[in-house]
Amino acid sequence: MRIVVVTPWYPTARSAHEGLFVAREARALADAHEVEVIHLDWSRHDAERAQRTATQDGVHVSHMPLHRLSPRDYLRARRLVRAAAARSDVVHTHSLTGLLPWLFGRPTPAAWVHSEHWSALTSPRTVSLPLRIALRVLRPLLRRPDIVIVESSRLESAVRRVRTGPIVRVPCIVPTPAGIAPRPRELRLVAVGGLIPRKGPRLAIRCVGELRSRGVRATLTWVGDGPLRDAIESEIAACDLSDAITLVGSLDAEGVASELNDASLFLLPTQGDNFCVAAAEALLHGRPIVSGAATGALDYTPADAGRFVSTQTPEAYADAVIDLYEKTADLSATQIVAQVGDRFSPSSVRSEIEDVYRELS
Repeated sequence: MRIVVVTPWYPTARSAHEGLFVAREARALADAHEVEVIHLDWSRHDAERAQRTATQDGVHVSHMPLHRLSPRDYLRARRLVRAAAARSDVVHTHSLTGLLPWLFGRPTPAAWVHSEHWSALTSPRTVSLPLRIALRVLRPLLRRPDIVIVESSRLESAVRRVRTGPIVRVPCIVPTPAGIAPRPRELRLVAVGGLIPRKGPRLAIRCVGELRSRGVRATLTWVGDGPLRDAIESEIAACDLSDAITLVGSLDAEGVASELNDASLFLLPTQGDNFCVAAAEALLHGRPIVSGAATGALDYTPADAGRFVSTQTPEAYADAVIDLYEKTADLSATQIVAQVGDRFSPSSVRSEIEDVYRELS
């Protein structure tokens, strides 16, 4: 099968992690099909305006730098996708923001599958006013694709508010760790996420402070960086938690895996995640998770390996951490991984997407 993937997010030399979940899916599809990726790059970081093509992990990728305020660039995007669609069996678009060139019409007269990921759909309060306005304009576009793929029941509910056509739930691909390390007996918390308000780093700090005030010797390592770093460092110092909380910044896959292996429990007070790859990675390392309730992790977390907190206070998170830590004291990492299974593997996810394609064909 010939597949054209159209996405506003895809890894580049400038931003290796952006759209990584799309790249993993494209690579999985390329193991069995002919895949062409068209990256409509609206980020405007490139001084070079020319289209670039490359082969990344066996996938042919065209990077097209575009300007959101340029009608000519919208036409360029439409022409490029139309030409690719003419030699393909299915066009698979990703994210509402990637559909800007198709406020009118379709990217292909043939089969059109769309995967939705944008967190603004489920957590509009976490994005800026301009993005909330854009959301109102773009949301009706979800009615047009032949089938829409979502990664969680949370996102499915949001899409069903505007769409009556078929919606299929398919998880993200999450790499399987090379090995499973035993869980430490100490309460070592780890968080993986950007230092941004939506991920709840301030709440995580105050949770550790609350645990310490109860005599619980918890530590927290936060993996990730972002605009709140200076404020978070100041808050850690103000709370006298410099010996308990470590900000290690952004790490590569091996670094993230190492931090997960060193932890006994994953903590992320998220205020809105449609899937939460980090939580899935934690479970695949055999680490129980405590998370905010506004997350797609509700769909895949074993009941005895997770707690989801609705009340966004340090006390509520501390209660959840203590409860889960005590209840999972005799639950091994291997037992947790066995409950998750292979639902996030490339072959499993590819098989589910292939079923969607076959339904259309």
